[in-house]
Amino acid sequence: MTLKTYWGSPGFYRKALAIAVPVMLQALVQNLVSLVDNFMVSGLGDVKMSGVNVSNQVLFVFMIALMTLSSAGAIFMSQFNGANDREGMKQAFLFKFHAGLFMTAIVTGLAIFLPRQILTLLVNTNSQREAVLEQGRAYISIILFTFVPMTLSIVIGSSLREIGKVHAPLYISVSAALVNTFLNWAFIYGNLGAPRLEVRGAALATVIARAYEMIVFIIYINRTKPPFYVRLRELYRVNMRVFVIILQKSGFIALSEMSWVLTETAMTAVFNGRGGAEIISGMAAGWAIANIFFLVFQGLHTSIGVIVGGTLGKNELDQARHEARWLRSGAIVAGTVVAMIESFSVLLIPIVFGNLSPGAQLITRNMLWVIAVYMPLWSYLNAQFATARAGGDAVMGVWVDVSVNIFLFLPAIFILAVLTNLGPIALYALVKITDFVKVGIAAWQLRTERWVKNMTGEHLRGEAHA
Repeated sequence: MTLKTYWGSPGFYRKALAIAVPVMLQALVQNLVSLVDNFMVSGLGDVKMSGVNVSNQVLFVFMIALMTLSSAGAIFMSQFNGANDREGMKQAFLFKFHAGLFMTAIVTGLAIFLPRQILTLLVNTNSQREAVLEQGRAYISIILFTFVPMTLSIVIGSSLREIGKVHAPLYISVSAALVNTFLNWAFIYGNLGAPRLEVRGAALATVIARAYEMIVFIIYINRTKPPFYVRLRELYRVNMRVFVIILQKSGFIALSEMSWVLTETAMTAVFNGRGGAEIISGMAAGWAIANIFFLVFQGLHTSIGVIVGGTLGKNELDQARHEARWLRSGAIVAGTVVAMIESFSVLLIPIVFGNLSPGAQLITRNMLWVIAVYMPLWSYLNAQFATARAGGDAVMGVWVDVSVNIFLFLPAIFILAVLTNLGPIALYALVKITDFVKVGIAAWQLRTERWVKNMTGEHLRGEAHA
């Protein structure tokens, strides 16, 4: 094995960065806006920030479900793009469009008819449960109107990125983020003559910003007509054979992702029961800052999907093997650099979240340090997942996530919660050791090379044109 086995040329990494950086900048802007949102809401106190946070946990589960569907479509979108198959790209887009709206209908129904029941599961036995639930219900009753525009924006934006058009989603998201920030300032505290709506104001600002983002995305694709573009009359020209093939892939990805998100949600519920509103608000503040640095994951997924998926679509399988290995090596470096920067982000806490209680600020500080320690590992793990999905190996996620989450992660949470008095941060640090097992299983699965395949072969192209 030589150095070139694990590391690509500077030119290769420049190519990867050219794809990843705009995606990471988009994520940076979105997460900075989220940080500003949390800063504004934190001025209302621990309880109101906690209400917004538990509602956003529902939104988080919904977004993961949407991204799961998009990931299945992305596998085919990237490879069809590499094969220059426009009809195949249209079918990948239509899958994301219809599956996304179906998911939206389900989640919207739950948010309308069962909001208290859902939020109660997340608040658990928190000592300020009723006060937090009251604020959470007020927020979710408005935020549910973001579900449709958010779905369409994710479907369009992700499709653009998967064919290498990474700048337009960046610019559109930046403008929507600015709209959201301004409206938060106006509606939360009643500036510029607007009514002081507090928690409801934060939700209303998000609804308007999401609607604006969706409209701009629709206008953009109507004017530029990207290869996956479909007219209104073509929205129901779905090739069911291709739809079912992508759905089969999404089933495995969904099983993997939802096992992760549900165990993370269970963990959050356990943590929320270890104290009062300071636990919920402190961890929400920690995630608001940490999410800024999680942008590296999105950059990795997009660059690996575009580069490796495109190379597989061209049927250059050996080259795809090399590129995937080089990108996984680069992921470790990227994760380490980001971790070092993140370790200093604790200096932001008294500036951004000075209105939170001292107990909440302590939770935030310790949370950030734990996350920084795990960043290199998580970056490599994300690169492993992206490699598998670039070639359509959705089974690897089942092996990695489902097995570890169900048989190690979840039992560890409940055993430690019952048998110890450890606080939420110590619990989190301990149970996340299971991610080392995930990396090992993922490495074993990648060696099977199920992901080294061109899925745009004649049989699939023929189906797409049927």
